[in-house]
Amino acid sequence: MIHFLASIAMTAALALNGPGHGYHVGDKAEDFKLKNVDGKMVSLSDIPKAKGYIVVFTCNTCPYAKAYEQRIIDLHNKYASKGYSVVAINPNDKDVKPDDSYENMQILAKEKKYPFVYLYDETQDVAKRFGATRTPHVYLLDADKTVRYIGAIDDNSEDAAAVQAKYVENAIDAMSAGKTIATPETKAIGCSIKWKKTN
Repeated sequence: MIHFLASIAMTAALALNGPGHGYHVGDKAEDFKLKNVDGKMVSLSDIPKAKGYIVVFTCNTCPYAKAYEQRIIDLHNKYASKGYSVVAINPNDKDVKPDDSYENMQILAKEKKYPFVYLYDETQDVAKRFGATRTPHVYLLDADKTVRYIGAIDDNSEDAAAVQAKYVENAIDAMSAGKTIATPETKAIGCSIKWKKTN
């Protein structure tokens, strides 16, 4: 009976786990396997010597994603050697936003010479599981895949030079030093994820 009730509770939780629902700080994230722009399937567990993961839901076209593009590259270049790689994921539906197709992801990644994986969440299941709603939307995970920070990259989407609070960097620095993250959650600023149209 207990197992039956637990099963019902799990099913209900999964049903609620659509856009706007998902992981909270302190939750353990499930691993996933998505197609990278090089055609290979990639999971978090495939990243060697990881001390954590900078999971960024982003896309090709959103003006906010474009504004943060170089900052996402810089994050990876600064922290990948320390064990914190960027894992970029495009959750947008190509039928709603054709320029966010997998083929266009490949073109963009090559053009911008992305140093990180750029994965296609074609079914949008991973975005729903995480509870992502924006592009960009960041989830910082530790080595055990526990969510330690959720939200924006920093406090200024318009001007990188005017940033005063580097939320993700501060969270990584605190986490790697074994300290409490002062700001574990902020509001993600960006375009809404383009969800599949339902009949």
